[in-house]
Amino acid sequence: MRALIVGAGIAGLVAARQLGVAGWSVDVLERAPGPRPEGYMMDFFGPGVRAAERIGLYPYLAQAAHRVRAAAYVDVDGRETARLDYEQFSALAGGNVLSLLRPDLETAALRALGDAPAGGIHLHYGCRAARVVQRPGAVALVAEDQHGQSRWFEADLLIGADGLHSRVREGVFGPESGWLRDLGMRAAAYIVAEPEINAGARHRFVLTDSIGRTAAYYGLRDGRVATLLVYRALPGDPHNARDRLRRHFTGLGATVDRLLQLCPQEPYDDVVAQVVMPRLSHGNTVLLGDAGGAVSLLAGQGGSLAVAGAAQLAASLENLEDPGWIPAALAGFSARWQLTVRSAQASGRRAAASFLPATRAGLLLRRWVIRSSSVPPLDRLIARRIVASLAK
Repeated sequence: MRALIVGAGIAGLVAARQLGVAGWSVDVLERAPGPRPEGYMMDFFGPGVRAAERIGLYPYLAQAAHRVRAAAYVDVDGRETARLDYEQFSALAGGNVLSLLRPDLETAALRALGDAPAGGIHLHYGCRAARVVQRPGAVALVAEDQHGQSRWFEADLLIGADGLHSRVREGVFGPESGWLRDLGMRAAAYIVAEPEINAGARHRFVLTDSIGRTAAYYGLRDGRVATLLVYRALPGDPHNARDRLRRHFTGLGATVDRLLQLCPQEPYDDVVAQVVMPRLSHGNTVLLGDAGGAVSLLAGQGGSLAVAGAAQLAASLENLEDPGWIPAALAGFSARWQLTVRSAQASGRRAAASFLPATRAGLLLRRWVIRSSSVPPLDRLIARRIVASLAK
């Protein structure tokens, strides 16, 4: 059977691998000209770890993981105000917490495609989905390459794994305004070369202990610095992303000011939002990852759910003997997976509120919770609550 996947991110690549291993012929379309080099650090645990271990993906992820010792909050002078010990948290979470840069996770998923039979998976970079055509018992898609030339793809199954602003979702389920739940924030991410900041931030996340905005950075193995900036947009904000970030974050300390100087002209900058849908499938089309169930990057679960969802979708399809059974299999997957997505989205909304405190009282409460995480027996209580909310 034939599958067409739109989006060569985490969910799309893992789904392609699993379907390829099961003997499907898979075409993966990605609008970017190649694997995306930019991204932010994420914690990977819970359902994604269990799924990765089950399907043999975990060794690829573990090899790409960064060693993080702590998450440290600092004031404008760089003094620590609170610290979360990662090794302690990992042990309390079961010992399987990986810290992964998003592009490294995608690279690991790309490497794992080699586990599928040769010739079964075809990647098409620089190829944008333009129009979905629903047919009885099949799907077709009109795509455009980077030169504006149209291409026609047909398949038994269409998987929309093309992210928060999914073209597949729009073509099959309607405009994103009906499904996107804005959490009232924006997030920007970019990676820059800054050896001095890297040396001071190796093996730890550094976050500003600030109200209404948070700048976070991490020193990568190659001497660069991964930067994440989260804020609430204001009336009159500059249209240019770099100018907007400088308006919001200037004054949070010398390190943040230096990272703002190095900010590229147009970094990744998008709304922090969830995608809330009543169902994930329609006929022979299904949504996967952020396209159908974004939990928001602040929830710390996007990568984990992308892997777990892709593995579960492939398992729902692996024993089909006839393409006519695909719609029922997709409907069953949708009903089961939505339970996990809704639970994760609820915890994601709670995480977003605590990540960006709006008042000094909220900031002090967060500081107290983080400090308490190292005090027995509060450490186990807090860790259990965090893991229970994120790992369902």
